Amino acid sequence: MKNNITFTMIKPDAVEKGYIGGILNKINEAGFKIIAMKLTKLTKDKASEFYKIHEEKPFFNDLIEYMTSGPIVSAVLNKENAVENFRKLIGSTNPEEAEEGTIRKLYAESISANAIHGSDSNENALIESKFHFNENELFNY
Repeated sequence: MKNNITFTMIKPDAVEKGYIGGILNKINEAGFKIIAMKLTKLTKDKASEFYKIHEEKPFFNDLIEYMTSGPIVSAVLNKENAVENFRKLIGSTNPEEAEEGTIRKLYAESISANAIHGSDSNENALIESKFHFNENELFNY
């Protein structure tokens, strides 16, 4: 089961530009099942907690400002080898280096405004999913 879920966030820049539908369409076309999803806005405290791993890095404050600048769409996705398959679908953090057809190639502006987050490990997928959703919000999968 733990290999079969991943967490994603459509970031404020992509939400503001109206890319939610296009991004969700790419996710569905790639065979992912959405098992939880919500439109929300991160508070500075929640964003700081979520990105705590980057707390000592010079970009931390800019990251928190960016992630709290507007609404996000958070979602838990289900598919075999979900983390690995989703990382391929979203593409490189730098949209200029992302493969054609990936979400970041299509919708990202820059390394910092890169449209979407995807968990980087099975362990983080579980942690991030539980951070954004309680058990009552997660559908059985």
